[in-house]
Amino acid sequence: MLAITSENFDKQVLQAKGVVVLDFWASWCGPCQMQAPAFEAAAKEHPEALFGKVNVDEESKLAEQFQVMSIPTLVYLKDGKVLKRTVGYQEQAEISANIRELG
Repeated sequence: MLAITSENFDKQVLQAKGVVVLDFWASWCGPCQMQAPAFEAAAKEHPEALFGKVNVDEESKLAEQFQVMSIPTLVYLKDGKVLKRTVGYQEQAEISANIRELG
């Protein structure tokens, strides 16, 4: 699980080949805390994808760039392009289905 920051964003996310899933979260957010185990389980299930967490309190510029208004927000990218986003808690099965859909 990578901590995504403004410093490593280009290399880890935009230049990544394949699927990247970003979890926009905050430590004070209850639903974000519920999201974490499902996100981590999906990461274990899909080693072919890169999973990163973006703390919106520490990385407000990234949150603004992705127009994150509510958290948790999951953003799915493939080869550096945003293809899907979900807002609110997502179960592991939903996260996995979205990853399979992007191939």
